[in-house]
Amino acid sequence: MTTLIQLIAMALALPAAALSAYLLLFTLLSGAPAAAGRSSRRLRFDIIVPAHNEAMMIEATVASLRRLDWPADGFRVLVVADNCTDATAALARAAGAQVLERHDTALRGKGHALALGLQTSQAHDWAYAAVVVDADTEVSANLLESFAARIETGAKVIQAHYCVRNAQASWRTRLMAIALASFHQVRSRARERLRLSCGLRGNGWCITHRLLRQVPYRAFSLAEDIEYGIDLGLAGHRVHYADEANVAATMVTSEAASRTQRRRWEDGRSWLRRSKSGALLNAALRPDGGVCLDLLFDLWVPPLSSIAVNIAALLAFAAAAQLWQPSLQVWWWLGLGCAMCVVLYVLRGWQLSGAGLRGLGDLLRAPFFVVWKLLLKWRAHRSGEWVRTKREQP
Repeated sequence: MTTLIQLIAMALALPAAALSAYLLLFTLLSGAPAAAGRSSRRLRFDIIVPAHNEAMMIEATVASLRRLDWPADGFRVLVVADNCTDATAALARAAGAQVLERHDTALRGKGHALALGLQTSQAHDWAYAAVVVDADTEVSANLLESFAARIETGAKVIQAHYCVRNAQASWRTRLMAIALASFHQVRSRARERLRLSCGLRGNGWCITHRLLRQVPYRAFSLAEDIEYGIDLGLAGHRVHYADEANVAATMVTSEAASRTQRRRWEDGRSWLRRSKSGALLNAALRPDGGVCLDLLFDLWVPPLSSIAVNIAALLAFAAAAQLWQPSLQVWWWLGLGCAMCVVLYVLRGWQLSGAGLRGLGDLLRAPFFVVWKLLLKWRAHRSGEWVRTKREQP
């Protein structure tokens, strides 16, 4: 009986310990990175905004982009109105953007809209690099400066800090702000320090046309950003991280809209695990395979909710086991150590998120959030088309 208990405890403890150590490493390496130098301010950019029925938000997004601290003749805003049935295209033009209208009911989705925007930018041969910004986003004024400074020192693809614009709208958006700060900022800072790829986050990324020619954009899955970031890693390129610039997106506050969005993300990652893991593993075995090894880990590391459930199961099992045999308490202490690693990781995300004391209090709701996310994993989202998340005014 003791041997059986030890085996069960070990089965629970090994993934919990490995994942907790992984998160602790990122937490310890999440100090602010060194600031980028100043650019020559000579590079030109095409800012591509994929939009599907974004009449509510598109004017504010274009206005935010036009306020960028960059020479007015050094960037263009190109909105791709993809299968829109509202006034998105007209409002974007009125706000000062150039507009591409795309009508293709067979090939739908953000990936196809991005492909058209990037191909158009390349065909014009006017800009040195393309920037992708979502249609519900407010950008920091230094966005192009941060990209240009890194391009001029050798970077070819860069991701800005991705955060929540309406963090104080509800407890749900405050938890999302903490989650994004943990997943994006804590991990991206550590990866930049380790010279790994921070990956693409779908919003606020930049790529040079030269690299775009080497690695054409062909990402059309539900997680097109992660997919293309992996394609870049397989081609030997890491995504650099620009911590001092940010893109702030409006997050939904309702449970129904959050459910649709979260299910799409989870299904997209599931498809990528099936389709990309083999290639990443092969690349990771090469002497220079560190970037691909981390991309493989990132793809397979489960959501924080699943890690929390694993640790909770270990603690519960170990607590019961030590009542039967006190010598088994070592498993309880190991579980407690894993829990502390996760707590430090989450608190670091809270610290960076700007959610404040209200956000700290909202973490008490986290167990309910965990249950909600786990229930979503049992439901499939089989459509590959662009299912627009219902927008709310920030």
